Amino acid sequence: MTDEKDNKNEGPACSCGDGSCCNGPGKWIWMILIVVVVGVLIVKNAKQKAATGKANEAAVSAVVKNPETTPAGQSKSLPRLVDLGATKCIPCKMMAPILENLKTTYAGRMDVQFIDVWETPNAGDKYKISIIPTQIFFDAAGKELFRHEGFFAREDILAKWKELGVDLGASDVPSFSRWVAAQPDSRAKADICYMCDGNIPSNSLVVVKTSKGDVRMCGMHHYFVMYSCLTEDKTGFEQKVSVADWASGVLTPASSAAYVYGVDSKTGRPTIRAFAGKDAAEKERQANGGNVIDLAVLQSKELANKCGFCDRAVYPEDAAEVLLEEGKTWGCCSHCALGVVARTGKDAEIREKDRLTGEKVIVKTLGGDLALLEPFSAVAWFGQRTKPDGKHASAGCFHQGFFTTPENLKKWVEANPLETGEMITIKKALADKMALSAEQIKKACKIGECVPK
Repeated sequence: MTDEKDNKNEGPACSCGDGSCCNGPGKWIWMILIVVVVGVLIVKNAKQKAATGKANEAAVSAVVKNPETTPAGQSKSLPRLVDLGATKCIPCKMMAPILENLKTTYAGRMDVQFIDVWETPNAGDKYKISIIPTQIFFDAAGKELFRHEGFFAREDILAKWKELGVDLGASDVPSFSRWVAAQPDSRAKADICYMCDGNIPSNSLVVVKTSKGDVRMCGMHHYFVMYSCLTEDKTGFEQKVSVADWASGVLTPASSAAYVYGVDSKTGRPTIRAFAGKDAAEKERQANGGNVIDLAVLQSKELANKCGFCDRAVYPEDAAEVLLEEGKTWGCCSHCALGVVARTGKDAEIREKDRLTGEKVIVKTLGGDLALLEPFSAVAWFGQRTKPDGKHASAGCFHQGFFTTPENLKKWVEANPLETGEMITIKKALADKMALSAEQIKKACKIGECVPK
């Protein structure tokens, strides 16, 4: 039997290109497939074949079934997906959870097989491959329909089966939408936050004076979200702003107010309480902790972290984490996190929370497309409003989210009767962002002038 080194050097080329994926952990997924170099199969010399031929043939026979044969208890009429790769090739490792999920999800509807060409090098000759991983699609009769070289995302595999006319059963993602709110919004306009559409507590109200009327928000954080995406000249803007005194609810100029800045002990999220005077703020600090700061310090804290897509102010505790090659940034919502890939032109790993349960949803991209999704059942809610002309438009960042399952999404929508929109795949959510032009990305989530809706 040949050793691993021989197999690396003489088997199908790894689709990493630079060979790094065939020599240990390699690089992150956004680096490994930049250059795809087609390797040429090098035939083993006669002496090696004589020593290993029988053992290799036996191994291939054990792993790869002929079209005419099937594993025990399995129907002969199943379409078959064969993935040829290696356990230490990084794009092959990326394929492993996809193959396992397909094997489990489509048991009885599709036969999924993996062949390690380093362990069974004759498989390369048998299937005539030159790159690993390679996926080969066979119909139920054993006829080859299509082959693909390199990493192949789960959704793309399923789409290819559909394109090939192979019916694997029900749609992988059930459809769900709601275009009319479950109940009318009976709130007064003055009680609805300009930024998030949430209720405005009387003791945290923020009011911005404009020539067309007051803009009202539910708290100082959402004021800074709005402030961070204004495109107008913001010189002296704070003079337009009033904030409710925490104790009395009476409005006071934001520029002269004192703020008690603290941290929620459960979430780590900042807390902000405004007071008309420093004495009242100091009493609050002594009673409930925190620090007394002025508007300038508060503003520097609030604008310290911004969305990597639309530049809105974010709290890391609320935001999606976006890991890039050169560091980390944030997405103010799940869809904006995907937008970071479009804005930077670089692949990323996105870590978001299910909006219902807080469970992790992890998205990895490759070449601007969806590479890996954990869990595979995760879906996106695309919050939208219906315009007077009947067309749909985004309802804004506060109405988007990821969910680990369609069931969680539906429960969340039911618990939020004013939400309207539709469930889409995360692959589609990413594709929508990647389709944006540079000019559209530049204008994303920006507010040209702060005026009432």
